Amino acid sequence: MTEVQAVIAIDGPSGVGKSTISRKVARSLGLTYLDTGAMYRAVGMFLQSNRVDLADDQAIRSTLAKIHIQLLPGKNEDDDTGVLLNGEDVSDAIRTPEMAMVASKVSAIPLVREKLTALQRQLGNTGGVVAEGRDTGTVVFPRARYKFFLDAKPEERARRRVRQLRLRGEAADEQKILAMTLERDKNDRERAIAPLRQADDAWVIDTTSRDIDEVARLVLEVIGEGGKKTTDPREDHNQPAG
Repeated sequence: MTEVQAVIAIDGPSGVGKSTISRKVARSLGLTYLDTGAMYRAVGMFLQSNRVDLADDQAIRSTLAKIHIQLLPGKNEDDDTGVLLNGEDVSDAIRTPEMAMVASKVSAIPLVREKLTALQRQLGNTGGVVAEGRDTGTVVFPRARYKFFLDAKPEERARRRVRQLRLRGEAADEQKILAMTLERDKNDRERAIAPLRQADDAWVIDTTSRDIDEVARLVLEVIGEGGKKTTDPREDHNQPAG
């Protein structure tokens, strides 16, 4: 029998609340939070800043060898994961919508996925990790003890992103953000390597009309019950995929 890993994998498209919920779950259980999306954003930023041709495997390989990424806990409870890229703090710079699009593009590059998947597995091999991303339950940690897939309507996800940017004092056009959200969804779902999809044994939660605390509570309920259904199976949350 294949050994189950002591990992909680939380996947889903952008804007469903994966990062915040993963932080809350990790904090509640005393586990380590692994923000895989931040890693792809950091790599994307480095490749872009060095003007690397994304069609040139040799250039990508040599550039990846120069990258060192360190993830740091957020300064405050609700802060995103801090990121040091070769010693430079890029925590805020990687969180723009533009860098999200760059991350989506580089995540489709085999060499990039190979490097970061290996690093993520290394970080998760010790167990006690809540990992969130696009393929944590399907590719990175297919033997994770618990798997969740969060989803929400694109319009709601775009509204959330706009609110987040405006709270930071940044200008944000809702229609532009929605278009970028839809484009990123398409890119993530249609890429040839490790596309965004829910694992067959993942529990699916629609976050469209639920706040962060409710979704975190639902995740913790499933974990507390050992993965058993705790609600009416006709409900749209706490349901295993398929």
